Amino acid sequence: MTASIDWDAATTEAVSLLREYLRIDTSNPPGNERPAVEFLRGILAAEGIPSEVAESAPGRSNLFARLGPPSGGVCLLNHTDVVPVERQFWARDPFSGDLVDGMVWGRGALDMKGMGILELMVFLLLRRTGVPLAESVSFLAVADEEAGSAFGASWVAENRPAWMDTGLVINEGAYGLALPAGLQVFQIAPTEKVPLWVRLTVHGRPGHGSVPHGDNCAEHLVQALERITRWQRELRILPVMKEHARALTGAGVMRSAADDAILRAANRNPSLRARLSNTVAVTTINTGIKVNVIPAEATATLDCRLLPDVDADVFLAELSAVIADSRVELAIENRFVGAESPLDTRFASVVRDVIADMAEGAYIAPEMTSGFTDSRIYRLKGIPAYGFVPCLVPPEELGGVHGHNERISVENIRLGLQVLYEVVRRLVASP
Repeated sequence: MTASIDWDAATTEAVSLLREYLRIDTSNPPGNERPAVEFLRGILAAEGIPSEVAESAPGRSNLFARLGPPSGGVCLLNHTDVVPVERQFWARDPFSGDLVDGMVWGRGALDMKGMGILELMVFLLLRRTGVPLAESVSFLAVADEEAGSAFGASWVAENRPAWMDTGLVINEGAYGLALPAGLQVFQIAPTEKVPLWVRLTVHGRPGHGSVPHGDNCAEHLVQALERITRWQRELRILPVMKEHARALTGAGVMRSAADDAILRAANRNPSLRARLSNTVAVTTINTGIKVNVIPAEATATLDCRLLPDVDADVFLAELSAVIADSRVELAIENRFVGAESPLDTRFASVVRDVIADMAEGAYIAPEMTSGFTDSRIYRLKGIPAYGFVPCLVPPEELGGVHGHNERISVENIRLGLQVLYEVVRRLVASP
């Protein structure tokens, strides 16, 4: 017989662990995830759960633990690094873990130390309550997701393949939404946009700023970037986004799931538009050494996110044609391949059943994640992987992901913990 769970105590514990976790600065670059892994490993050790740690580079640690059979089952995947902060724009210290008015503040509260703690607590609660496991549950905390995963999941796939022996992955990538009029929508992401990071470089003849000579590399770059920002790309409704629109129409969030209605909505909603097209964002621009010196080199980086079925080489050819300047050199900084997991799975069925039991009146919508996650590495191996963060986050709070004032409510920690536990329990417990 399994023991019952005191959800008040479990929530208090999760909040306490998250606050401590958020105080560990794992901003990437440089990452330095080792202290975070030591923190997690200490919690597991205190519960008598053995774990393995592997460093892909000095300070870049990855952690793995498993309960139950030695393979298959469910992997609770999370990353320990976070994106850097601009402290001056935060209302509170981004590494304080402050608890104020029922909100836990800190970089990583949503992306994704909060989900990591939910997964850790589910892992611990399965052990504490003695749930008989018909299938295994693994907990995998990896480095470097925010910079492309070279020292994290990609390295694990090459160097610790046994850690990735699973039948299903639950990861970040699709937050539940708390919308006006009390609407609640939980989301499942079976796929995601594909990153293609490009560096533009222009070389020119340096000189004195008082004598413009017509060969200014910075001017060439600015003109190229202006053409890129005016580039109108096709909007396409992939099947997963059609299903997304149907679900939101059923929930009353969208007026219609007809194609023309979806396209009109996309023109009003940047988030939806980003999931219907290839996107390009200018993210860095660097040139010059002094105000009165014409520079010799100018560079910029583009964060391109492609729909999962797009050929990156075709896109790059289109980008070059838009730039239309042979002086601008293109170099690929990072390139990935897209893949998709099916939605007609036991996982999706279990999620629907749990939401129906625990969140009466809530809706479920498939989603395509506009960012990238480590799920792509599993999908390319044929292992189903899903973004599923079972919290209900208001849109204004979602702006904290890679933004300022990132935070999560204690109420959402409790909800996420209860829903995730029940989903995983139903997936792995013996009948």
